[in-house]
Amino acid sequence: TVTVAKQENSSLLIAPRSGKMYGRKTEAVMEVSTKERRESIMRRLIAIYLLGYGTIQIRAKESALNSNQRDAVKEAMRRHMIGTEVIADSAEGVTLQVLLSYPELSVKNVVKRMFLIAASMHRDAIRSLAKLDKDAASSVMKSDDEVDRFSLYAIRQLNMAAQNDFVLRELELNARRDCLDYRLIVKSVERVADHASRIAQGVLDLGRRLNESLLGKIDKMSEFAVGLFEDAGLSLFKGDYGAADLVVEQANLAAKLQEDLLNAIEKTRAPGSNHALPLIVEDIRRTAEYSGDIAEIVINMSTESAVT
Repeated sequence: TVTVAKQENSSLLIAPRSGKMYGRKTEAVMEVSTKERRESIMRRLIAIYLLGYGTIQIRAKESALNSNQRDAVKEAMRRHMIGTEVIADSAEGVTLQVLLSYPELSVKNVVKRMFLIAASMHRDAIRSLAKLDKDAASSVMKSDDEVDRFSLYAIRQLNMAAQNDFVLRELELNARRDCLDYRLIVKSVERVADHASRIAQGVLDLGRRLNESLLGKIDKMSEFAVGLFEDAGLSLFKGDYGAADLVVEQANLAAKLQEDLLNAIEKTRAPGSNHALPLIVEDIRRTAEYSGDIAEIVINMSTESAVT
C-alpha cells in the first residue's frame, strides 16, 4: 500500500504507507589520526551524529586509537548523543549505533521535555539562591548537560526531516519550513537552560545569604520570567496565536523589572553580593526575552497555518 502526496514544489511523492524509511543515511566512517586532539574528535563525532547516520565507525588512521581518543568517543556518546550505544570496541576503533527511532522520541516530545527541564532548572536555581544551597546549585548546573543532549537529538531529527519527506511525516511536522522554526525554538530553550545554569553559578559565587526583602523581589521577577517561558511553551504545543501574542507583549516589561531590581540591589550594598547579583538579574531578564522570541516564532507558525 502506498500514499500519493502533493509536495510544496507541486510534484507528487509516492511512498509506502508504513515500513522502513527510504533514503535514510546508514553508515559513516570517521578516521582519526594519532595526533588528533580529544576536543577535535568529540566535535567531529557530534557533527556526524547531527547529519543523521545510524551507524558511525571511528577508526584509527595509522595504527590504533590511544586511550585518550577512545575515552573522547565514549564521553561524546554518553554526554551528547541520545539513543546511541557502542556495538563494537577494539584496538583499531569503536563502532556506535543510534538505536532510538523517531516514533519513540519525536521532535515535539523532545522539545516538551526540554521546556520542562529548563523551567525546573530555573526554579531550582532561584531556590538555591534563597537558601544559599550550593549543593543544589551544583545539581542545577549538571542538569544543563541533559538539555544539551536533547537539543542535539532534536537538531539531528530536524536535519533529517529537512532532507526527507518521509521523515518529515514520521515526525508529524507539516512542512519543511517547520524544521527551521523548531530549530530556532530548540536553540532558545537551550539558552534558557544555560541562563539557569549561570544563575546557579552566581549562587556559588555569593559569600552570604541575601535579606528577605531582596529575595522576595528577585523571586517575583523570576516567577514572571519562568511563567512567560512556560506560557510560550503552551502556546507552541496548542498552536495558540493569542497566548503567544500576550507573551510577546509581557516580555517587553522585563527590562523595567530589571532596572527596578538593580536599584534595590544597589541600595542594599550587601557585602560579597554586589558582583554576582546583577549578573543573576541579567540572566532572569534574558529568560523572559527568550520566551518572547519563542512566542514570536509561534505567532509566525500560527499565522502561516491560518492563511494557507
